[in-house]
Amino acid sequence: MLAALIGLASAAFLAATPLPMQSEAVFVALQLAGAAPVWLLVAVAGLANTAGSVVTWAMGRGLRGLEGCFAAAEASLARAEALFGRWGKWSLLLSWAPLGDVICFIAGALHVPLWQFAAIVGFAKTARYAVLAAVTSGAAAWLWT
Repeated sequence: MLAALIGLASAAFLAATPLPMQSEAVFVALQLAGAAPVWLLVAVAGLANTAGSVVTWAMGRGLRGLEGCFAAAEASLARAEALFGRWGKWSLLLSWAPLGDVICFIAGALHVPLWQFAAIVGFAKTARYAVLAAVTSGAAAWLWT
């Protein structure tokens, strides 16, 4: 069970960084295999995915240190600030969706406080795994009956 949870945590962590990785297939496979209680799978995946998003947030935060070095970066950042300004930190509720890494990166660049970032993203990412677990349970029950 420990190896399965470490594998899930690794996949979920990496999936929340700019690296091309998917954690949903690992999550579903472990759930269907009964590798661990569903609540534990959701908790581990949610925490690890949130931690990966914090890394992406920190990368965005570090971008500000390069401000002024690249003229094009300043223009892009200004556009991103305008977009983020429209929806604000609540756009982080979509951090689980495709391109959610970009939202996390922009949040870091725009200095969203880490505690707010982690709370909103942690909720969104964990809720996504809970919904995935519920759908998987329902689909499995439907297929096997």
